[in-house]
Amino acid sequence: ASRGAMAHGHGHGAGGCCCGAEREEPPERRGLAWGLYLRIDRERLQCLNERREGSGALVFRAWEERGDRSQFVESDDDEVELLFNIPFTGNVKLKGIIVMGEDDDTHPSEMRLFKNIPHMSFDNTAREPDQMFSLNRDLTGELEYPTKIARFSNVYHLSIHISKNFGAETTKIFYIGLKGEWTEAHRHEVTICNYEASANPADHKIDQIMPETHFIS
Repeated sequence: ASRGAMAHGHGHGAGGCCCGAEREEPPERRGLAWGLYLRIDRERLQCLNERREGSGALVFRAWEERGDRSQFVESDDDEVELLFNIPFTGNVKLKGIIVMGEDDDTHPSEMRLFKNIPHMSFDNTAREPDQMFSLNRDLTGELEYPTKIARFSNVYHLSIHISKNFGAETTKIFYIGLKGEWTEAHRHEVTICNYEASANPADHKIDQIMPETHFIS
């Protein structure tokens, strides 16, 4: 009976609160946190060195679907490196990344992140990354690598360079999770400012001109 009483009172202690919150937090809440894949501009997403064209895009999906092992990207024959160019549909504050692989030496062992360098090639990867991680084998998609948020607070394009694996001739990835916040692209704010500055009946003309001028600025 005393055990039952203890269990009942468990939630009131500081320790109980903490582990209780952790138990209740996962599936739905955790899945929502990893929703940045919905903010990727899929048509412009690139993966260099992928063995099968278009397979790199498959690894960016819902956290709940990370266990689908039919969807993966593998590097080309005798190639260890993979380079993902990920354009977003707005500005992102990137907070964390998950990289899930196979239980063998094809699992990535090093990841280098670059922000806001569209159309990056392997030639560009010689430069200093914005952040680099040594990766552990993660077979369940639970290991989160926290980014330096101040450095990744205004990202419209993310490049993920998988530079090494654990010794195999190719690299294989099942899932990459991206956690963070998304805001609409800056150019919409410019439009709003213009409307406020010129409150006149000719506003609709500005509306037609603005889209062309934004992309130049």
